[in-house]
Amino acid sequence: MVKCTIKYEGGLHCGLEHGPSGATVSTDAPVDNRGKGESFSPTDLMCCAMAACMETIMGIYAEDNGINLSGTVITVEKEMSANPRRIACIKTEISVPLPAGNPHKEALLNCVMGSPAMRSLHPDIEVPITWNWVG
Repeated sequence: MVKCTIKYEGGLHCGLEHGPSGATVSTDAPVDNRGKGESFSPTDLMCCAMAACMETIMGIYAEDNGINLSGTVITVEKEMSANPRRIACIKTEISVPLPAGNPHKEALLNCVMGSPAMRSLHPDIEVPITWNWVG
């Protein structure tokens, strides 16, 4: 179990600390929700965490199978709904430095769809994924 501490710093800013490493991240509310947009919003981090989880699971598979995935890039674009205010859609684009016909393609697709973060998202959140095989 990992313990993180989140401290409200005022002005819609929060400081997040990862207990085991001491690494820190700051958040700010977005401009459209009374913030200054000076950092990631909490929902931005949620989308980024989903993408990082996808890449991590792909990376584990790659290390186990002798594949170099360095240079893989995932871009996420968050869309919010107004009522209720929540993440409605996370448009995701994955660019992998492997050819489209590589023998690990299906396994990498499964890594993404089976990643812990993807499995934890509410089913109402749409996650359209575009794959680019650029090797």
